[in-house]
Amino acid sequence: MEQTNEMVIEFDSRACNESFIRVAVAAFMTQLNPTLEEVADVKTALSEAVTNAIVHGYENEVKKISVHCRIRERELSLTVSDNGKGIEDIEKAMEPLFTTKPDSERSGMGFAFMEAFMDEVKVTSEPGKGTSVRMKKTIGRQNEYHD
Repeated sequence: MEQTNEMVIEFDSRACNESFIRVAVAAFMTQLNPTLEEVADVKTALSEAVTNAIVHGYENEVKKISVHCRIRERELSLTVSDNGKGIEDIEKAMEPLFTTKPDSERSGMGFAFMEAFMDEVKVTSEPGKGTSVRMKKTIGRQNEYHD
């Protein structure tokens, strides 16, 4: 029988909550016995997705962000969702260095970082309705041959 475990956390789109959700997800994934590098990778990707929701989805208005975590066998799935303004052109938004806020300190590397640190990243969005970023990472790959 397949082993799964899930949690959902909804929180205000405040920058101070980014560290909270990073710790919550890191604690949740400890059941997979991840390496420090795997935890750091997930926390970095998660931070980018949450920051995108705060800065771009809600344009710094305080609304709700939802993070859904699921563990199935050794795979961690994260979905970060907002009900913000959405993304007009997902393909363009995912290009490295693309930013809709060139006058701020945005590097346009958020999606590139997510893709670098996770095994899979899928973005769905509807203008005026919001965005969901789904990310997956297999944990413990380097330990497979040492058990």
